[in-house]
Amino acid sequence: MKRRQWQSIKLVACSTILLTSSVVQGQTTQENTGAQLEALKREIAEQSRQLDALKKSMAEQEARYRDVQRALGLDQLATQRGAGTQAVQPANAAVSQVAQADQAQGGARVGVAPTQEQPRAVPQLFEQPGILTPPGKMSLEPSFQYGYSSNNRVALVGYTVIPALLIGLVDVREVKRNTVTAALTGRFGLTNRLEVEAKLPYVYRSDSTVSRELFQGAATDKVFGNSGKGIGDAELTARYQLNQGSADMPYLIGSVRFKSRTGKDPFEVVTDCVTRCVGTSSGTGLPIDLPTGSGFYSLQPGLTWLFPSDPAVFFGSFSYTHNFKRTNVSRTVLNGESESIGTIEPGSILGMNFGMGLALNERSSFSVGFDLNSIGRTKQNGITDPSSVRTQLATMLFGYSYRFSDKTTLSVSVGTGLTRDTPDLTLNFRLPMSF
Repeated sequence: MKRRQWQSIKLVACSTILLTSSVVQGQTTQENTGAQLEALKREIAEQSRQLDALKKSMAEQEARYRDVQRALGLDQLATQRGAGTQAVQPANAAVSQVAQADQAQGGARVGVAPTQEQPRAVPQLFEQPGILTPPGKMSLEPSFQYGYSSNNRVALVGYTVIPALLIGLVDVREVKRNTVTAALTGRFGLTNRLEVEAKLPYVYRSDSTVSRELFQGAATDKVFGNSGKGIGDAELTARYQLNQGSADMPYLIGSVRFKSRTGKDPFEVVTDCVTRCVGTSSGTGLPIDLPTGSGFYSLQPGLTWLFPSDPAVFFGSFSYTHNFKRTNVSRTVLNGESESIGTIEPGSILGMNFGMGLALNERSSFSVGFDLNSIGRTKQNGITDPSSVRTQLATMLFGYSYRFSDKTTLSVSVGTGLTRDTPDLTLNFRLPMSF
């Protein structure tokens, strides 16, 4: 009996021990599971923080990407004068390089100024540069321009008996003109959007006229040559950038140009006439010395636009030139007599041009453009001169530019006349240097 009781006690004790062990093991398993869950939660929280930091870094890099793109766009317009003046290298390649460098360095470049690729130079085809000088910076541009033109003129004074027979006088003249202009242009940036410019030209002109003089009855041609040299008409210009510009909006630049009359004007030269150059005259009727200026003050407002579109840049301008009239104008003939002309008012000039610049590589580029100027009729003493007509000057221009360094660029342009009144050939060299 006692033995059975003892066995029962041992059985109960073993059962108790097993039950207690199972309970302990269950508690231990629960504790381990809870610890793993806590560790997993901490790991998830840490990864969430890293993900938030990565999102923030990506947002900062995206903001920097936009800032760099805008900055490079402004830098293009501040360093290149081609067209006006005036085309620039697209900023997409430079922006992509900066973004790739940022990604390679895991965002380590955040807050560091990006390296900017030097924009490609584009030839300046027209007189209106399309790019403004940075504030506090100055640029000097020596230039050399050569122009050649030829013109034939036939004057008939008489009457015809039949269409093939003329009774009277015939005046035939062939004029060949060479013009060389060397100029020095200086520009200075006042603000981010405003610059001023001054230009001083030196002009040399040479004309050769082949003719049989009117009223002289000459049977052979004669050559009358004349030339002139000296300071030309100085110019002052102010330009202001009207808008910021973007991928969908062209850059707009307004300008005002004032031309003086510092050169020798056409009324100051002596005319080859023994008496007066009207009515019965003797001599060629041509000036002995050629003028180097227009003889009139003029004011020219204009608007220039540039639209970058990778890999090309489109540009153009519109302008209006008002020539101020002169009163009590007179000229001097060969024998020293003064001939009164009265009040002279040249016609106004409507101008437009447009073109495209294409970057060939990091240093060179090519441009093509078209320039048109319509000159109104001249008035004398308030009446339109019967011999004056509206003149159209149209030129096709081709240009090439090569950048020697960050501050020096050589631009060459060649123009060919499309109308009879336009010079047959113009050749222009420019060497802008920034400081």
